[in-house]
Amino acid sequence: MSEKDQKIRSLEAELAKLTEENEKLSAEKALLEQKKVELENTVSSLKSMMEWFRKKLFGKMSEKNLPLDPSALEPTLFDDQLSEEEQAALDAEVKAMDEQNARTIEVKAHKREVRKPVYSNLPVIVTDIYPEGMKDNPDYVEIGVENTDRLAIRPAQMYIDRIARHKFVLKSNLQMEDPDRQAFEIAPLPDMIIPKGMASESLLTDILINKYTYHLPFYRQIQKYKELGVVLSDATINDWFAAVCSKLRPLYDKLREQIMKKDYIQVDESTLPVIDNEKHRAVKGYMWAVRDAVGGSVYFHYDMGSRSGDTARKLIGGYRGAVQTDGYEVYESFENAPGKRMIGCGAHVRRKFVEALDEDRKHASEAIVFISKLYKLETEMKEAGLDANAVKERREKEAYPVILDFEKWMDSVANRFTPKSRMGKAIVYTYTLLPRLSRYVLDGRYNIDNNGVENAIRPLALGRKNYLFCGNHDAAVRAAIVYSLFACCKAHDVEIRQWLEDTLKRLPTEKDITVLLPENWQPVTAK
Repeated sequence: MSEKDQKIRSLEAELAKLTEENEKLSAEKALLEQKKVELENTVSSLKSMMEWFRKKLFGKMSEKNLPLDPSALEPTLFDDQLSEEEQAALDAEVKAMDEQNARTIEVKAHKREVRKPVYSNLPVIVTDIYPEGMKDNPDYVEIGVENTDRLAIRPAQMYIDRIARHKFVLKSNLQMEDPDRQAFEIAPLPDMIIPKGMASESLLTDILINKYTYHLPFYRQIQKYKELGVVLSDATINDWFAAVCSKLRPLYDKLREQIMKKDYIQVDESTLPVIDNEKHRAVKGYMWAVRDAVGGSVYFHYDMGSRSGDTARKLIGGYRGAVQTDGYEVYESFENAPGKRMIGCGAHVRRKFVEALDEDRKHASEAIVFISKLYKLETEMKEAGLDANAVKERREKEAYPVILDFEKWMDSVANRFTPKSRMGKAIVYTYTLLPRLSRYVLDGRYNIDNNGVENAIRPLALGRKNYLFCGNHDAAVRAAIVYSLFACCKAHDVEIRQWLEDTLKRLPTEKDITVLLPENWQPVTAK
């Protein structure tokens, strides 16, 4: 082989080697570019997630400047897309909504008049101040008084409520004349909520109100009472609390019985940390709330902290009527249960799209436009004072077409989002619950959302931020009793302190405890 041929072969081999290396480098480059794209997507997703979490943790989550949420009517799945005219009209409504939100946010602060505190029926203590040497000066005549009022307060005062029972004995000569006659007489001790206990009804009322209205744990109350001159132990207050709750239990059972007879209720649940004695730490428990959606009465239910389907079945398994809930999957098992009409919560749908605003403002805003139309109609009907029949008629004529358009819009945009995106989750959530979300139009008494029971359960969240946890499962059951009765007082505009003190006095002798329920209670007039 000539030298020239050898060089050609050598160059060809080197070329093949370089070509192979080039192909490997090209493959590695493509792989790196793919990884780069994946990493950029991951970074973008994490940034979006961080912004969302930052807003959750530190930002104001109030949605009062945003339109409220939708409730879709009977599910009729559409395949057609929005027309150009429909899309243009929707874009115009989104723009109008954004402009309105901007005007709301950018309103300049204006000088407000200082509002004086409102007070009435307060006793007045007068301190007279005279100019020096003027009070009895014969050279001057008083022509008037210039008053300066200030609000003042005295600390609460504890006192001894002493019951003095006077004893009498029959005279000796009369005893001799009639040996069978009663020799000693003393008035019986009045019936008390805690027989022969040191705590009066007023003190027991104060303890329960401090704990479940003002959310003061017992140790803080002990400090407060110590300042007033009374030293109480934690064990003593806990014993009193347990005794009072045991006496209130029949009233709580009667309340639950009456609420479950209603034909329309709302159900929700909230966390309640409870100390687990075996694990020696607080564990997440759950308290359930059931509300008479028309009358407003509420009862709380605690079942060893469980949030399971078994607890839900115990709670509403035998119930017959309309049940309004959020999207918790446990309620799905009741969807086709005989005797039940499951209704969804529009407010939860709204929150899903509000949370998606930062991810895709355009489409999230479009969803909110549909939602605002439904809530605007509800506001108009409420302000007009329409009865249930008129509400039902207007919902069928005006809300139903909006719901169908909203459903049509969701069907037209659903394929643009991944299931894990916030917009995707919002649409999947809404579509999944569409049958339940639609049913509020079937009865004018039904609410578009579950906010009534969510508001009723709010004191539970305030309480756990202050007293942090319940000491055990029994304490959680007692909390359910007190929260239930206090929530009913609030629902029926009954002053809690007045109701509870009167109820504790009357419970030991009242034959019909139904009259003591906040809904029925009337104070006893003094004779």
